[in-house]
Amino acid sequence: MRTAPTILHLDMDAFYASAEQAAKPSLRGKAVVVGGLGPRGVVATASYEARRFGVHSAMPMGQARRLAPNAAYLVPRFRLYREISEQVMALLRELSPLVEPLSLDEAFVDLEAGERAWDARSAEAVGLKLRGDIRRVTGLSGSVGLAVSKMLAKIASEEAKPDGLLLIPPGTERELLGPKSVRILPGVGPATGDHLRRAGINTVEEIAEAGEDELVRMLGKAHGSHLYAMALARDERPVVAERDSKSVSVEDTYDVDIHDRVRVRMEVQRLADRCVERLRGAGRSGRTVVLKVRRYDFSTLTRSETLRGPTDDPGVVREAAARLLEGVDTIGGVRLLGVGVTGLADFTQEDLFAQAAAAAASEEEAAVATGAVEEVAVAEAAVGDVPEEPAARRWMAGHDVRHAEFGAGWVQGSGLGRVTVRFETPYSVEPGRVRTFSVDDPLLEAADPLPLVEGGVRSASAG
Repeated sequence: MRTAPTILHLDMDAFYASAEQAAKPSLRGKAVVVGGLGPRGVVATASYEARRFGVHSAMPMGQARRLAPNAAYLVPRFRLYREISEQVMALLRELSPLVEPLSLDEAFVDLEAGERAWDARSAEAVGLKLRGDIRRVTGLSGSVGLAVSKMLAKIASEEAKPDGLLLIPPGTERELLGPKSVRILPGVGPATGDHLRRAGINTVEEIAEAGEDELVRMLGKAHGSHLYAMALARDERPVVAERDSKSVSVEDTYDVDIHDRVRVRMEVQRLADRCVERLRGAGRSGRTVVLKVRRYDFSTLTRSETLRGPTDDPGVVREAAARLLEGVDTIGGVRLLGVGVTGLADFTQEDLFAQAAAAAASEEEAAVATGAVEEVAVAEAAVGDVPEEPAARRWMAGHDVRHAEFGAGWVQGSGLGRVTVRFETPYSVEPGRVRTFSVDDPLLEAADPLPLVEGGVRSASAG
């Protein structure tokens, strides 16, 4: 066990929504929701202003619109988010060779391995400097947690949000965690929380007092033992650099069990796209696709399919995950879904691209038939395979455009043959003017995202 708080956890604050607010002066300080805007869309990220209305990630977009009808609803711009993420990860790798990205906006760093910190004072100094560097380079804020373990560092960054830093001094962990709600512990969602509450366990200290045997009886061997260890602030997991990982995976735990089979399919597709983002970000490919489903009764099922060769193609991973889901019974509800790729390699097998192209074509064909073209556009933008094409005249809310006369702007909305554009950039002092054009206006074209910081340099992958 470490004796110094040299594990750092960084979590960018409301990342997608904050990036959109930074890019669009007219949205700063206002409720912003980013996600799929079609009838089956879900919230990817909500700004802190939107969260005050009860909007949160993984919520159906229809529900979000009812809670916050006046918020700005935007389609994700994953190309921009990846560029910002690469800038942030580069700053982290300057601190240590051991950086473990969890997603585009979150990572662990072992400061001791980078010889940047050896006690509380030096660790805090590194964290403060990092927050300043992130704001200088990206224009965005991130929250930092520092502790002796990954679990505690992550809890610290959550407690520090938004735009803060919290260091948990060694020896104070139990004191800090004790009075907190059981929900502060990773993996304790609403269902587990309710189960513990019915047993009279509401705080972390009460988990520790209940004892391991009682928790195992209540929750099962794996879950009960793990929860007891967390309550005692025990976590020996090392920070593992992404390039050394044997697998790449993402998962979401839902506040309310999902019963709708269509929604479950949509979530699996979204997780598959996120998994591929991480896979590509690490410069890897993988041969085996893994689906994880935790049902309403806490039973966890995993299914896997091994492909003919390694791939980093989103169409292939989505298709495999969908096939795996067909063999899983989700009647009764689902509380957690995950998609992963194992059998990692540094190359891909070319013959799989034809399969992916066919799958993508099939998906778009089906989407047109069901009126869900917009959702396909979101999936394409998410993996960066299909750039926004002016020829398609598909104007997605929040995406960048340029007009030959009025300059750079972004799409506020479109429909009935018209598209409304607000002309402003990240560097505009005041909110820009709004104008409406025909969707086939020859002077209007799709454009690349601008860096959030004036004079900022695009990443090499910007294309």
